[in-house]
Amino acid sequence: MKQLYIIRHGETEFNKSHLMQGRGINASLNDKGMQQALAISIYLKDKPVSKIVTSSLNRAKESAEPLCKTLDLRPEEFSALDEMDFGDLEGKSFEEVKSDLVHLHESWSSGNLEVAPEKGENPTEVFKRANSKIVEILEFSNDEQIVFMLHGRLIRILLSEWLGLGLKNMHQIEHQNGAINHLVWNNGAFEVVELNIIEHLN
Repeated sequence: MKQLYIIRHGETEFNKSHLMQGRGINASLNDKGMQQALAISIYLKDKPVSKIVTSSLNRAKESAEPLCKTLDLRPEEFSALDEMDFGDLEGKSFEEVKSDLVHLHESWSSGNLEVAPEKGENPTEVFKRANSKIVEILEFSNDEQIVFMLHGRLIRILLSEWLGLGLKNMHQIEHQNGAINHLVWNNGAFEVVELNIIEHLN
């Protein structure tokens, strides 16, 4: 049995300004995001975490830095764990692409998961690439407590499948920047300990 901490990165200016981020946006943390990263490290400092995994994007790597320093660990980064590619929507304001987002939400929640943003990825593709990498890490690692510093939409996609909700219900997964999800991986199955932990952010 292994303990996993699935964590959403800290805030960026794109988050703050309600702009679409995705795999193609490599934003850094803003001041609030750096405070959230520090809060994450304080929350986990006494846990016996022995591996820290991030995506290849700056906002995830920077969110892991305080914890890496606290625990004296070198992070492992994988592009397979990058955020969903939102294609032509990336960099635009939520308001500007509102109709596109409504179309995607309606398609996905009705079970039409092959629909993707123009030049982007669909949820099934994202789940396959990220899930296979995480399962590979879990199967081949001797570490019993592992942190994964990831991204909002990606976390929704992963948790909805792992917890049996199905991708079409990914919108039911609550999260915010810096939130922590604690799960266990036991005999190939994921089980919830606690979701959307945010008390460290107050």
